[in-house]
Amino acid sequence: MKKTGIALSIICATALQGIVLAQPSGKEILDRIDRNMSSETRYFKSTMIIHGARYSRTIESQSWAEGDQKAYTEYLSPAREAGTKMLKLEDQLWIYSPGTDRTIQISGHMLRQSVMGSDLSYEDMMDDPNLAGKYDAVVTGSESIGDRDTWIVEMHARVEDVAYQTRKLWVDKSRYVPLREELYARSGTLLKKTELSEIRQIENRWYPGRIVFKDMLKKGEGTEFIIEEIQFNVDIPEHLLTKAGLR
Repeated sequence: MKKTGIALSIICATALQGIVLAQPSGKEILDRIDRNMSSETRYFKSTMIIHGARYSRTIESQSWAEGDQKAYTEYLSPAREAGTKMLKLEDQLWIYSPGTDRTIQISGHMLRQSVMGSDLSYEDMMDDPNLAGKYDAVVTGSESIGDRDTWIVEMHARVEDVAYQTRKLWVDKSRYVPLREELYARSGTLLKKTELSEIRQIENRWYPGRIVFKDMLKKGEGTEFIIEEIQFNVDIPEHLLTKAGLR
């Protein structure tokens, strides 16, 4: 009986060790997410559907990005938005309006304003996709979303220049892409929720085809962001990622 008890203890200890090893650390999960969601350069064409309290409207755009420091977006439709352009250069954001033929810088409290009435702010548009570089993370549990098993990860900013001090992610255990996210203010107030779906494999990475953003402080059914086309590690004309390219 004594030998049997020892053997059982060894088996249980080995099984428990396997469970511990199977759960990655928070940092490992963020590193895997970054590898999925980030790239040296990328291009995507997208449709944004803003579901307001009274009506919905659709905006189409195309964007180019270089790392996490430079990004250029041109709005294609509807007609009143066509030709509007946005340029991110490190921590600066510039907007060109064809109607006034002016380029203005968005800064300070203006970054918290809504982009074209959507549930995204200019801060969201400026958000750095490099999570591991700005957040500490810990795995707090697991949960199923639909037919996918996820790790629940709590993130706390270790730098000041972030839009959200605390974030909570539900990360697909096998594909390492977020399926849900909650964004919190420093006070602990829940500011926004995000749902990511239509996950597809592009080359050697997993990426969402549809993202729904919901600002918890405003009315409406949220904003859908549908990625119609995406390419990674593309060549970007040099003039696009400059202020001159806005005009």
